[in-house]
Amino acid sequence: MIKHYRKIAAAIDFSKQSMKALDRAVLVAKDNNADLVLVNVVDTKSFGSVASYDLKYADKLKEESLTKMDGLKNQVVAAGVPVVEVVVQEGSPKEILTELPGVELLICGATGVTNLEKIVIGSVAERIVRLATCDVQLVR
Repeated sequence: MIKHYRKIAAAIDFSKQSMKALDRAVLVAKDNNADLVLVNVVDTKSFGSVASYDLKYADKLKEESLTKMDGLKNQVVAAGVPVVEVVVQEGSPKEILTELPGVELLICGATGVTNLEKIVIGSVAERIVRLATCDVQLVR
């Protein structure tokens, strides 16, 4: 039996893989007449300890992400998904993406944007698959 999803999330880190995941999320959202949440996480955990990074840097990254995400939202609405929400949060992608409220399906790329994540294939994706409370679809 195929599940009908009402709320779908796409994990976006602006990598090529996440753009493929976004394309898939648009298709699935349209097929299910579902709301789509575009989620970006400014990974402050990778900065090290709180004392070692500048909060202004995190704020700047968040602002840049919001601008890019608004552009993606416009593209998704133009593609035919009527209800699109943008979420940009600071923290650990592994934690935030596994705790999205009300999301029934999370679609993400199999690998992330950093070289380390390309070496340790899909460390965030692996964590999401293990811990998410919703269905997960990985896109290669």
